[in-house]
Amino acid sequence: MKHFTRSIVFVTALAFVLFNFACQPPTTNTTSTTNANTNTALPTASPVSNAVDDARLMRDTTLPVLDSLFHNDESFAADLKGQVNLSDEQIERLRTIARDETVALRESEADDYSGTTTQARTRAMEKIREVVGQEKVAAFARFIGTRMSGEDAASGNAAENNTGAPVSGSVNAVPMDTRIVVNAPAYRMDVFENGKLIKSYKVGIGYPEFPLPVGQRRATELIYNPTWTPPDEPWVEASGKVKVGEKVDAGSSLNPLGPIKIPIGLPSLIHGGKQPARLGNFASHGCVGLTNNQVEEFARRLATLTGTDLSDEQVAEIQKDKTKTKNVKLDQPVLVELRYETIVVEDGKLKIYRDVYDRDTNTEEHLRRVLDHYGVAFDSLAPEQQTRLRTALTQMARDAKGNLDTSNESGNANGNKNANSNANANSNGNANSNKNFDSNKNSNSNDGGKVTRTVKGAKEVVIELPQLAGKGYPSPVEFDTGSGKAKPAKATNTRGRRA
Repeated sequence: MKHFTRSIVFVTALAFVLFNFACQPPTTNTTSTTNANTNTALPTASPVSNAVDDARLMRDTTLPVLDSLFHNDESFAADLKGQVNLSDEQIERLRTIARDETVALRESEADDYSGTTTQARTRAMEKIREVVGQEKVAAFARFIGTRMSGEDAASGNAAENNTGAPVSGSVNAVPMDTRIVVNAPAYRMDVFENGKLIKSYKVGIGYPEFPLPVGQRRATELIYNPTWTPPDEPWVEASGKVKVGEKVDAGSSLNPLGPIKIPIGLPSLIHGGKQPARLGNFASHGCVGLTNNQVEEFARRLATLTGTDLSDEQVAEIQKDKTKTKNVKLDQPVLVELRYETIVVEDGKLKIYRDVYDRDTNTEEHLRRVLDHYGVAFDSLAPEQQTRLRTALTQMARDAKGNLDTSNESGNANGNKNANSNANANSNGNANSNKNFDSNKNSNSNDGGKVTRTVKGAKEVVIELPQLAGKGYPSPVEFDTGSGKAKPAKATNTRGRRA
């Protein structure tokens, strides 16, 4: 068991370390919160009483995450001392433990990983508690939560939680302004202009071992022809392909960023370089991944939305020399909202997405809250409708490897745990057994530290409920799946006007 737990931590740690090599944007402090259907919130002042609550506060934090923050965020150690009131000795112990854990990692991109992010979080929590003490665990968790969600705790604009749940309690919120919305479980990115959805993209998201965070960020610049400098980490020399500190040129096959990267705050980017087959799946080390054609079209669209002077001629000139990096500052920042909503009413249909990051969001309690938001009471549904919904919840509560989330199973009310775990609901809500998930078959603790690159089984269930007709979040518009060359958005040659 100790070996298995250790392996799980290595996997989670490795993934986040790799992410920090491919995705290292500057820290961006933003305000407000995001919208998602989850019910785990950070406490305000009272300390956390047990390991389960502590682990939920930090959600996706592992020791290598801390190592990354120590190395890439210049203010991290000082803020940790000032806001959590840790001593210099405690900070150095955390730094050492995080570094040792990172150094012990090995690189692997095999597909057969059998662990869970929950076990990795628990491991990290145990080590952190040993250093900071139980009395400071809640303060430490709040600090990390706000840091990872992109909120500025010092300014008083920190989010109320770090799991994506909005303070207002709203769900499937449709923006009324101009912003980018990314919903990780749906593998979808939407562009809203003044409250109207104008463009949708199919995207790749971070592997479960280093998930895409939630929160509100801001895009302030487009970086064409980005270079990449491998950091001083064990996997770099072991790979034999790149060397520590030696810059990888833009356009190189060893550069994972593609032709454009768009920083949206630590620890994430929106960037190209992905193959179409990786969209709609795990594809990055904590970033939003697009194909090269997609990211080029998306960058031009951002310029148009913000009135940034970026003409077709200017873009062509930039692309002439792909070895020369060009930063284009947006005239106005664009809000980027990272969500984790697994239960979504979309254009009259109820969609339940796979809980790929193991955040226990597919529960009957969450479903009831979403339905209530649209004026539909779960108890008012016909018995057969309730059964279909409970079966779908159980199916979509499975982790990326197809293993049943037993914690979620026991948490679902009214007998949801008795639902047929092998059922697969189709678009009409009918159950069938064409997807067979054998949790015992997938539980092999000898797989070692390997990242999870694919999802086993169905990724979503769509159920039609007449009561939801005409309600919900909009369906995709001009949906770019990355399968072909996207039609570019018109660039601007004068401020605020289309060419």
